[in-house]
Amino acid sequence: MEYANYEALREKILGRGVVVAIDGPSGSGKSTISRNVAAALDLGYLDTGAMYRAAAWGVEHRGVDLNDSAAIAAAVREMKLTVNAVPHAPRIFVDGIDVMHVIRTDHINTIVSSVSSVPEVRTVLIALQRDIIVQARQSTRGIVVEGRDITTVVAPDAQVRILLTASAETRVSRRALEDQGDARSETLDRERALVLDRDARDAKVTSFHTAADGVTTLDSTDLSVSQTLDTVMRLIDQATN
Repeated sequence: MEYANYEALREKILGRGVVVAIDGPSGSGKSTISRNVAAALDLGYLDTGAMYRAAAWGVEHRGVDLNDSAAIAAAVREMKLTVNAVPHAPRIFVDGIDVMHVIRTDHINTIVSSVSSVPEVRTVLIALQRDIIVQARQSTRGIVVEGRDITTVVAPDAQVRILLTASAETRVSRRALEDQGDARSETLDRERALVLDRDARDAKVTSFHTAADGVTTLDSTDLSVSQTLDTVMRLIDQATN
């Protein structure tokens, strides 16, 4: 499928409440591809990783001990977390505060796993994510959802389920360019620790390196963004015949 055919695909799935679920490790391109797919096909967009980051911000903002799992779970249950699922301008709010920009800091990167690895936190946020998906389906608009456990736990019945991956070095380089604007050796070393260490911590409670039955693996190591996007569009086209 060429880029020029995106409009035809958009018309094809219009009003069908299509759900596209994209899972994968850090730096694989989930967010970039998911936002582009959602924008091109006029679907909603949900970054579930941002929800965990927002929860981490909210927990720390409340002064909760990040080594106290019970206190973390209680704080997440109490906080009001809302999402604006618009691909061109996604927003996430914690108790009415827009935290979309502050949750992308290195500091949040280092603490998010302390929150996301708490089982009770995952239970609360997965329930919220499922509610958002149900609302998108009922509105018939549809949605692209990306993040950990999306293809297996959160939306196992999505019409399109993709595990987007890439080599470790490719993922580190991409994240360095995204976060720091360059891929010099010192930047790569810093990002390598952030990306791979977080994957190692998250892998203790989620599975995102191997595709489950019915999930298509897409390795983007040697693909450009446009090539990866075209491949995802083909998969959506095939799955919605």
